[in-house]
Amino acid sequence: MRRLYLAGPDVFRPDAADHGRQLVALCAEHGYEAVFPLAESLPRDLPSPQALAAHIYGANIAHIERCDAVLANLDFFRGPEPDSGTCFEVGYAVARGKPVIGYVPEAGSYAHRIRKRHPDATGEGDVDASGWQLEEFGLPLNLMLGVPCRIVVGDLRAALAALHEARSAPA
Repeated sequence: MRRLYLAGPDVFRPDAADHGRQLVALCAEHGYEAVFPLAESLPRDLPSPQALAAHIYGANIAHIERCDAVLANLDFFRGPEPDSGTCFEVGYAVARGKPVIGYVPEAGSYAHRIRKRHPDATGEGDVDASGWQLEEFGLPLNLMLGVPCRIVVGDLRAALAALHEARSAPA
C-alpha cells in the first residue's frame, strides 16, 4: 500500500494549493505517495462550468481508482456535516474495496459533536433544531461513514499513524 488519495474539503481553503503540498509532503515523510485532488492544473479550454465539473469528477474518480487507500478529512464543513463531495469519495472507495481512514478533530459521538460545535443546530433531547432525530450510535459520524471507515481523532498525522498500525497488524 503506497498510494493514498487525500479526500476532504481542504481543496476549498484559501491556501488550498500550499496546504495540499504540505499534506503530500507529510505523506511522503511517512513513505507514501499522496494525491491531493487540486494538484493538477485544470484545463482552460472547456466550454462551460458543467464541463469543468465533469472533468474534475472524472479526474478524482481516476485518482481514487489508482490509489490503494483513502485518507479523508471528515470534519464538519459548512455546518454540522462533513463535505458531501468527500462523503461521495469515501463511499466510492468503500464500494471499490479500498480501506478508508477518516479523521475528525475531537472525540465524542456524532450527536455530542454536533451539540458541542453547532448548538444552534440542536433541540431538546435527541432531536435537532427542526425536531428531527439526532443519530446516536456512539459513532463520531453518521453510521454510513462510521461503520465502514476507521475514524480517528486528530489530523492527517493521526490518519497516517492509523494506516501504519493497520499495515503492521498481523493478518
